[in-house]
Order: sequence, then C-alpha cells, then structure tokens
Amino acid sequence: MKPLPRAFYERPSVTLARALLGKVLVSELGGTRTAGRIVEAEAYRPDDPASHSFRGPTPGNLSMFGPPGRAYVYVSHGIHHCMNAVARSGSAVLLRALEPVEGPEEMAARRRLDDPRLLCAGPGRLCQALGITREQDGHDLTSPGGLWIADGPPPRRILRSSRIGISQAVERPWRFVEEGSRFASRPAIRPRG
Repeated sequence: MKPLPRAFYERPSVTLARALLGKVLVSELGGTRTAGRIVEAEAYRPDDPASHSFRGPTPGNLSMFGPPGRAYVYVSHGIHHCMNAVARSGSAVLLRALEPVEGPEEMAARRRLDDPRLLCAGPGRLCQALGITREQDGHDLTSPGGLWIADGPPPRRILRSSRIGISQAVERPWRFVEEGSRFASRPAIRPRG
C-alpha cells in the first residue's frame, strides 16, 4: 500500500474530510503492522472557533500550519491521543473512526478488548489501537514507513452531519461518515451530501 501523494492533501479540509473516507490508515509503529479503513472524519479550518488553529500557531499546534500531508497529533483531556491529517495551512481533518483491516489481534491487545467494532470507534481508540502517540505529531504521511494513508475501496455512500465532541460551531456540517458502517463512533444523524 503506497502513501497518497502530497497533492491529495492540498485542498480545503472539508473537501479532504470527504475524500479521506475509504482510504486506509497504515501504521508500522511498535514493530507490528496494523491498518484500518477510514469510515468517519471531521474537518477543521483556521476561521473555525472549534479548531486548534483558530488563535494562530503555537508550539502545540504548529503541525497544523503545514505542509499538507503531515500528521497533527494532540492529547485530548490529558489522556487520549487524537490524529489529524493536515490539509491547507491551519486546516486539518480529525480521523474519528476506522474499520480494522490488518492486525486486529494487535489492535485488540493494545486496546485490551475483543469487540472489533469498538477497536477504532473514536479518535482516542483508533490512536491507541494503531500505537499513535504525540511522538507522531508532524510525521510526513506521504512517505512510507511508520505511519501513512493509502488508497482504499471507496465508500458506498457518504452521510454528512454536524461535528461531535465540541462546544463551539457545532452546527457546521463538517463530519462525514460512511453510511451503514458499524465501525463509526456514532451514526450520522442527518443524511446530507
């Protein structure tokens, strides 16, 4: 599975979020290969009060400001790692859920559970399952080795809804979910697009 080229990421985050559905996140972290097909993603932009880039660059969010095709990994609530794929400057796409396609035994061991539906259903869960930590912040997703995103089977149909887990700009319909995926963190409430 070859990494997607940098040109794939050089677009607005809302467009990238939709385009990432069906692609495969591949991890060779920890010496074991694990991978999952992206079934849920959310877009964030620099003019978005819910975005980490809203107040400009800081040492913690610098990866969001370029170049496209980098990973932006942060820690949520002091315990959960969350991974984004960087789009244009100040914009990124939060990977919210994966359908496990390779290494489910390793994912289960890392997550300490057996239910395949819950291995990667949520941004913190998918990072734990694939061994992604803050150490991968700024990692180049367009190079093979370590962590990258490859092409995969396209989604059957994409549903669009408002984002979840945020307190500002919640009405923006920038969350994309593969219709009927049992691996999504939550079903899309409002079918659109």
